[in-house]
Amino acid sequence: MLSLIFKNFIRSKGTKIGLFFLFCIGFISLLIGKQFQDKQQNNILEATVYQKESLARNAEFHKDEIGLLLYYAKFSLVNKTLPINSLAIGQRDVNPSIQSVNIRGLEAQKYDAELNNANNLLAGNMDLSFVLIYLFPLLIIAFSYNLISEEKESGTWKIVATQSQNTFIYIIKLFYIRILSLIALLSILLFASVLFLSVPLDLSFFTFYGLGILYILFWFAVCFFIVSLQKHSNFNAVILLTIWLFLIIIVPAGINAYIVNKYQIPEALELTLKQRNAYHEKWDTDKNETMEKFYKHYPQFREYKIPADKEFTWLWYYAMQQLGDDESAVQSSELETKLQQRNLASQSIAQFIPTLHTQLQLNEIAHADLGNQLLFLKETTRFHERLRLHFYPKIFTDAAVKDQKWENFKVETFNDPTSIRFANAFLPLVIFNVLLIVLGWFNFRRNVI
Repeated sequence: MLSLIFKNFIRSKGTKIGLFFLFCIGFISLLIGKQFQDKQQNNILEATVYQKESLARNAEFHKDEIGLLLYYAKFSLVNKTLPINSLAIGQRDVNPSIQSVNIRGLEAQKYDAELNNANNLLAGNMDLSFVLIYLFPLLIIAFSYNLISEEKESGTWKIVATQSQNTFIYIIKLFYIRILSLIALLSILLFASVLFLSVPLDLSFFTFYGLGILYILFWFAVCFFIVSLQKHSNFNAVILLTIWLFLIIIVPAGINAYIVNKYQIPEALELTLKQRNAYHEKWDTDKNETMEKFYKHYPQFREYKIPADKEFTWLWYYAMQQLGDDESAVQSSELETKLQQRNLASQSIAQFIPTLHTQLQLNEIAHADLGNQLLFLKETTRFHERLRLHFYPKIFTDAAVKDQKWENFKVETFNDPTSIRFANAFLPLVIFNVLLIVLGWFNFRRNVI
């Protein structure tokens, strides 16, 4: 019986066209992932070459003033891009994966982003996670909406019922064949990514795979529940497409609007203005007042004094830059807190929205979520502080440029330490799947087929 059901299913032209179309779209998504992967690797290579050449060039042209050299010199920190990031690009197309900073004011540099076409950012990247979240459900709906209703409407259901010992088991077999076909398609695309994108067969890969399967099962569970109502095919199609539109577009858009309005971030503009004003005002502020504030922040540098016979010194200049960050620290902290609140709120709400939950979890597995970006910004702050503490004494003592080993300053890499939380990732989908299947089963029992 199962083989006959499979043959009947696979012989349909609609089935072949649907599976082939989704396979083509999935393969295109892998090509887009490959382009993204190559772009990231090229950016890292270019940053490495640029830093090496830039430091050497600045050391050659600014031989006498290390303070002037470090005014221009930039040092890069890379947010490590996992190979699986090619399958779920997430926020990596908006937030930079490389931070190149000098030792001047950090807050003016920390939120710099790459120049991108705004229309491209609005459309987003059609990576594999997009295909899974948005397009797989449409094919599942097309395969499942009329499983019983079509036969009833054509008058052949009574023949099926008399030839089958248990019509409920027959319906389960119909779903089973379709579930296997979609999981097989997802498996082909994922294992193609292993060969094409060099995605390792590690814990992240199999977690991604497991979430994909649970997400497919969720949409089949939705279809199972709607089919169990035993309505007309048109009713099933309209309801399922309405559910798709509601869960995929309307609810996420509404949640985003709610979070953005609840956790507004005027601090972003305030931070920029405060940092700039705090720095520029110091040109007209008493130097001793500026230096006292600087020494309060860094008491270990109190031994360095401004020469009375000099109008300008790099000690005073970098003290002004430092105070620009210090005086905007409150706005910086508030901005970071608001972004963290947005991240936590979206994760909490998403547990009740399977589509949004799956998208956020896939991004988290790929280290392409907002949480990863916030950790990267914190590491950028620590990275910048290490540079300051290393170079400040050299600037303040006017150390010789030629004595510094500039070739030792390599591009550093940030590795996100966040581990996969299996309960958070799988449990919401499992609960929804079980709930829908049980409700559908009760419907079938109540309404004798």
